[in-house]
Amino acid sequence: MSEAVKFRFDVDGSDFSSAGAASVMVKKKLRQLGYPPEIIRKVSIAMYEGEINMVIHANGGTAEVEVYDDVIIITLSDTGPGIPDVALAMQEGYSTARENIRTLGFGAGMGLPNMKKYTDSMEIDTRIGEGTTITMKVYL
Repeated sequence: MSEAVKFRFDVDGSDFSSAGAASVMVKKKLRQLGYPPEIIRKVSIAMYEGEINMVIHANGGTAEVEVYDDVIIITLSDTGPGIPDVALAMQEGYSTARENIRTLGFGAGMGLPNMKKYTDSMEIDTRIGEGTTITMKVYL
C-alpha cells in the first residue's frame, strides 16, 4: 500500500452507548487489511480510550486514522475545555470526571495513561477554552 488509507469518524458526545464505535470500525478495517492482532489491539485500545475521554470531557469530537506502510496515525480532536494540567492528567488514577460519569463505570483516570501505553508516541496539543488534539502513532 503506497498511498495512505484514511478513516474519519464523528464522536457523539451525548451518547455513551455509541462511544467506541469508531475504534470497533477501525479494528474491523485493520483486520480486513491484514494487520497483525497485536497492532490492531494497540490501535483499538488507544482509540477507545480517546473516544471515551471525548465523550466524558469534551462533548465529542472527531477521530481520524491514517494507515501507512510503516505507521498508523490516530488523531483525536475536540473543542472541549482543554486540559489544564497535562502532567497531572497523565498520572494513572487522576480524573476530573463527574460523579455521575463514575457511577456508570467510566472516569477511572486511565484514559490518557492507556493511550500512551498502547502507542509508540503521543503528542497532546491543548488550549484552555478551545479544545485538545491528541496525535498517536503505532509503528509497524
